Amino acid sequence: MQPEALKTFFRELREDPEITTYLRVADEHLREMGYTDHGLRHCRLVSDIARNVMKRLNRTQEEQDLAGIAGYLHDIGNLVNRRDHATAGAVMAWRILKERGLSWEQIAKVAGAIGNHEEAYGKTVNSVSAALILADKSDVHRTRVRAEGSQPLDIHDRVNYAANESFLDVNPGARTITLRIQIDTDISPVMDYFEIFLTRMMMCRRAAEFLGQNFELDINGMHLL
Repeated sequence: MQPEALKTFFRELREDPEITTYLRVADEHLREMGYTDHGLRHCRLVSDIARNVMKRLNRTQEEQDLAGIAGYLHDIGNLVNRRDHATAGAVMAWRILKERGLSWEQIAKVAGAIGNHEEAYGKTVNSVSAALILADKSDVHRTRVRAEGSQPLDIHDRVNYAANESFLDVNPGARTITLRIQIDTDISPVMDYFEIFLTRMMMCRRAAEFLGQNFELDINGMHLL
């Protein structure tokens, strides 16, 4: 698909009824399992952040759009099963994008990124993959929490609920990508964040390095990585 057509496809992606249905139902499945939000809000945000990472690093328009597409589709595999959802999502994305006319090379980049976004076994395999990993792992915020009440008991819910703000700051001049988070320590201590997310932060470090940047973590104004 030519750059202008790809750009148009990216703009229209969020209105595609087939994709919207799969993402909505996938999130309904996760809701029943007790997971935090992985629905349209999360997918749109990850898409925007991944695309912005590429834009801030002055990558090509094609890379920006492919990162945005990968970000939007990355959790679609939850429709099949939470286990190995990245692999299922890569296969689903391959079929969807092939039917919609993307080139083999473009499909390969997006499928590879989606198939490698989970920390259990994912690796940074291309620039689209790097942007997706950084975007996905930076969505830590109380709006993802579904549990009722102001003090969620599950540690994942509690850490997300404690996060009042989160922002992925891309500074190409300083060659840094910094995840800045504000955590209410009355709800969750900073150590809880490291207990459940340290592997993700290491994954972000490798993704940033792939893009020629250094990854930093700033929590409540303290430089921790």
